[in-house]
Amino acid sequence: MITVLRIGHRPFRDKRITTHVALVARAFGASSVYIDQRDDELENTVKRVVSNFGGDFYIKTGIEWKSFMKNFKGTKINLTMYGEPIEKKIDEIRSNDNILVLVGAEKVPIDAYLIADYNISVTNQPHSEVAALAIFLDRYFNGSELQKTYEGKINVVPMSHGKLVKYIPDEEQCLMILKSEGAGDLIIRHVQTVYKVAMRIADFIECDKKLVAAGALLHDIGRTKTNNIDHAVVGAEILRSKNIDDRIVRIVERHTGAGITKEEAERLGLPVKDYIPETIEEKIVAHADNLVSMDKIINLDQLMDKYERKNLHEASIRIKKLHNELSGMCGMDLDDITKDL
Repeated sequence: MITVLRIGHRPFRDKRITTHVALVARAFGASSVYIDQRDDELENTVKRVVSNFGGDFYIKTGIEWKSFMKNFKGTKINLTMYGEPIEKKIDEIRSNDNILVLVGAEKVPIDAYLIADYNISVTNQPHSEVAALAIFLDRYFNGSELQKTYEGKINVVPMSHGKLVKYIPDEEQCLMILKSEGAGDLIIRHVQTVYKVAMRIADFIECDKKLVAAGALLHDIGRTKTNNIDHAVVGAEILRSKNIDDRIVRIVERHTGAGITKEEAERLGLPVKDYIPETIEEKIVAHADNLVSMDKIINLDQLMDKYERKNLHEASIRIKKLHNELSGMCGMDLDDITKDL
């Protein structure tokens, strides 16, 4: 674990460069950054980045740097152009797994040099502390930090040309998307009830609640265009056109019943592929939808009766199996979990 300590920060002058120090620390594998001067605006900026782009990076400003550095339980590095060359010491430093890296804004006090276990230079020439921190972290992790993935609200899609991001909308944004597509009160009431059921199930199962929430609220967006069996496929296409995260698109595409097999899709005139829910988030949303008729919550017996009256025997078997699977994961029957909603 690597902690970055930024000292000499001047909020009126260094806000942009210190923000870059924090963003480089996060992107290149550090777990946190501490800054000596209190700067609420800087903290909020970095927290917004973490909220949008993912991860659990931590920032705190307004700490007394000298006591923080002295009391740090681990190896202390002072990055300075006057230090020993990084290539001579990086292997030795890499043998430690709890590192504090100090980078200064103004002239670094001599105390930092004396407290540090290593005074390290990326080069002995004047340069940017942002560049020095990036190179140090890259050398420490041997480039592995560049392979780290983040699951945030906003996800950048690598492209050879152009720019593309996909995002996970929050609850308010989901409702705005539905209304922008013309969703009426009936659809809104239905998806909000499915959302309540899905989130209750999600409380009992380890899953990504952001995906469950967005998937539950957007699962019937296709019904703004059609009420046929293809509404899930149509909904998925609507969300793809809006650059919604692919994991949410798949939740929507696979939410019908307990899914549709490739063979059933062909008989139904859908694009021929498997629509069976695979991830836990897909399964939760699909079955939450099963347990809501219009905007009323129903139990498994009522659900089975509904499918059997339509002679959908194979589908009812899959639904009951999904119900039992999720109940087993929750440690109690879903009917009991949702009966008080």
